[in-house]
Order: sequence, then structure tokens, then C-alpha cells
Amino acid sequence: MKTGNTRVTLLLAAVLLGAAGCAAGGGTAASTTATAPPASASATASMDMGSGAPGTMSSGSAAAGSAASSTAAITISGFAYGAPLVVPAGATVTVTNMDSAEHTVTADTGSAFDVEVKGSGGTATFTAPSAPGTYAFHCTYHSKMHGTLTVK
Repeated sequence: MKTGNTRVTLLLAAVLLGAAGCAAGGGTAASTTATAPPASASATASMDMGSGAPGTMSSGSAAAGSAASSTAAITISGFAYGAPLVVPAGATVTVTNMDSAEHTVTADTGSAFDVEVKGSGGTATFTAPSAPGTYAFHCTYHSKMHGTLTVK
């Protein structure tokens, strides 16, 4: 009977680890996607934009067999994007909007990226620029919302 308990414990641990790995993404992809090398840096932080509620940004990587896919996530909450995000060139960035209002993630200069994200859990994706550098962005609807994407 100990073997049965051990198997159940191992199965439960595998399910919990798998669920924890999926928790950061959330939602479904809606726009452009790309495959890139694994992320070498990650950031998870929050920043208050005057409303009292934080937004978060994170990046990470997931490998399946011989192929690797680089992903990063921005979660908008309380009219805030969160701390600066560092991603590899060409990474897929998924934006999830937890506010009820619609937002955008629009590069301040050029046409590096520009996505609209519906409120109440809406998602959108964009591909990070291929040129390394720091890209400031904003919400076209809410002038106090600003963020930074750094491409390595």
C-alpha cells in the first residue's frame, strides 16, 4: 500500500508543479507570436500608478524537448503596467488586462509595438522588437500609464 501512496504523492506533486508553471501566463494568445531563444533575464515587480493597486510584469522561458520558446507577460492592474521588463529580442509578450477599462501597450516612438487590450481579463500578444534597446511605452487612453521594455 505504501507504493500506492508514493505514486499518488508523486502524481500530485507533478500536477501542482505543472499548474504553478502555467499560472504566470493566463488567458489565450490573440495576436502575433514568435519563437526566440530562452529568456536570460526575468523581472517580477509592481508599481503603483496612483490608484493603490499594482500591475505586474514577468518574463521567463519554457522548453519542450529540443525546441525552446521565450515568453514574457505584462499584467495590467490598477491602471499600472508594473516595473520595467527585460526580454530577449523577438520574445512573445502576452498582455493581460485585469482592469475593467480598455488599455493599450503602445511604443512611445516608432511602430515597435502597439496592442489594444480589452478590460476584465482581456489578453493580447505582441512580438518584442528584434533590435536591442530600451523601449518606453504608454496607454493611449490613460496619460499617466507608462512602462519600459528592455530588449537584450
